[in-house]
Amino acid sequence: MDRSLHDTLTGWRRHLHAYPELTLHEAQTSAFVQARLTELGVPFVAGVGGHGVVATLSRGQSNRSVGLRADMDALPITESSGVAHTSRNPGVMHACGHDGHTVSLLGAVAMLTRDPSWTGTVQFVFQPAEEGGGGAKSMIADGLFERFPMERIFGYHNWPGLEAGTVAVHDSAVMASGGRLYFTIKGHSGHAALPHLTRDPMVAAAHLLLALQTIVSRNVDPLEAAVITIGILQSGSAANQIPGEAIMRGTMRTLKESVRDHMEEAVARVAAGVAQTFGVQIDVEQLRGNPVTTNTPAERDMAAEAVQAAGIPLRRDMAPAMTGEDFAWYLTQRPGAFAWVGNGPADGGRELHNSNYDFNDAILPAASGYLAGVAKRALGG
Repeated sequence: MDRSLHDTLTGWRRHLHAYPELTLHEAQTSAFVQARLTELGVPFVAGVGGHGVVATLSRGQSNRSVGLRADMDALPITESSGVAHTSRNPGVMHACGHDGHTVSLLGAVAMLTRDPSWTGTVQFVFQPAEEGGGGAKSMIADGLFERFPMERIFGYHNWPGLEAGTVAVHDSAVMASGGRLYFTIKGHSGHAALPHLTRDPMVAAAHLLLALQTIVSRNVDPLEAAVITIGILQSGSAANQIPGEAIMRGTMRTLKESVRDHMEEAVARVAAGVAQTFGVQIDVEQLRGNPVTTNTPAERDMAAEAVQAAGIPLRRDMAPAMTGEDFAWYLTQRPGAFAWVGNGPADGGRELHNSNYDFNDAILPAASGYLAGVAKRALGG
């Protein structure tokens, strides 16, 4: 990538970082992408699965096709990074690097338009609503693969803690399946000084929170990966009252669907046992999210070969992460691979979903180069 394009992409990335938009509200981000595609002279279709945009670049007579995907949405986090391009939208932040993903895909568009060495069709998928908004499923439901044919699909995520510009390609599992846990604990409210006349949902909730951890420690094979985390526990409005209800919200992650099945059964069993023990009612709702993000063998190898051909440092020894990624839904429809591109050191709060995080603009050439390179590899030259 030449210096001029790198500088242009850096400016675009910092603009998007300064004006982040939440899941399902990416209208201006989508408009920005459309404007850049227009400047690059690449046709596109907007409004795919919400604010999604799909650009199509075809050359020659080949009927081969490939998809490249980037996500666009931000998170409800108040930024504290102190960078000059810090978020201008209060309480909203690109804390996961989707601004960099979007711009690096635009960089791949620019690189491929200038490169005469390939033939076929590349579909550039700019996806909304990755952060729990079902963006991948919405685009699929809106006919993504029928309207924009592609034989396989590739994407990436920036990865703090991995050396900047290094690409990691996993053999199979890359990221975990996701699931949401919702608990409503219904007791009987009353005076805090007369607990025997109540059924305390807070005590039951406390025991439920701890008991759920034994599912991972005592019900799952220690050689398997599993996580249950409760991130919300809410109850009560007065210090001298035992409330009538408590709510808990959390997440469950696994690297195997069979383990997820087992854990869901255990969650229901543990909740029923706690309810009986404390004489309360516990309503449980378990919502499955994305499946495990798993690279397919041929596409995994294409990704690794593209990295090496581009002269980009490659890692093949990285363990999968328990984070989730809705790119997994595309992999239920088409073969493909999902890589990590190192964002550099994660110290000082520069890890994902941290208020001090910022995408490393120095990795844009590697990220765009990887995307353009793997598209060419998939098209056969």
